[in-house]
Amino acid sequence: MCGRYVSTRSPQDLSDLFQAAPPEPGQAPPPSWNVAPTDDVWAVLERADRESGVLERQLRPLRWGLVPSWSKSLTGGAKMINARVETVHEKPAYRRAFAKRRCLLPADGFYEWQPVPATAGAKAYKQPYFIRPEDGGVMAMAGLYEFWRDPAVTADDDPAAWWATCTVITTEATDAAGRIHPRMPLTLAPADYETWLDPAHQDPDELRALLAAPAGGRLDVRAVSTAVNSVRNNGPELLDDAPAAAGQI
Repeated sequence: MCGRYVSTRSPQDLSDLFQAAPPEPGQAPPPSWNVAPTDDVWAVLERADRESGVLERQLRPLRWGLVPSWSKSLTGGAKMINARVETVHEKPAYRRAFAKRRCLLPADGFYEWQPVPATAGAKAYKQPYFIRPEDGGVMAMAGLYEFWRDPAVTADDDPAAWWATCTVITTEATDAAGRIHPRMPLTLAPADYETWLDPAHQDPDELRALLAAPAGGRLDVRAVSTAVNSVRNNGPELLDDAPAAAGQI
């Protein structure tokens, strides 16, 4: 799975990289070295302009943890941070979003954990590893998004009435990531961005063909500070190397 990741690029950098319209002022999630479920995260998506109907690629924040439109509350979103690529097209919670509301979720890299058993004088703990592209580029994680209407808010035009949420699509882990955890985020190559984001492309088989394998490129894996284990901690120091003994995989 992907339960925590890093996203530190500026809105301007992401807008340029994905050729997307920048977000409206005041809509910027801060840089985060410990993105956690229910946090606001950057997403790249395409939607038609309300007035002109012209399709526009946008950079906008979404809440991580997808809430289906038919859900009675937001509470289930924290458990729906990942959607398995093998079943995403058929699961009731995801299939409508898979057909019409797909996005990219930019990340510097993601975290996974390995349990370390107790030894004489030391308790058992979970050792985090930071996994990122070897070239240091941005990972374009395949995602879905959905809109949820809060029934407690009476006016449709009240910004509080609508919540935009998302999930990360995962696949079997490849390369070095597979030594840490059997699942990993599924990333897309730039050549596939246009087809994936275009809401007019709704053929499930064609869409699933884009998700056949992670985008090319080797991954770098290294043990990092156990401070990342707490969602209360955030900052570049979370990527400090762990002691050598903990870094054995």
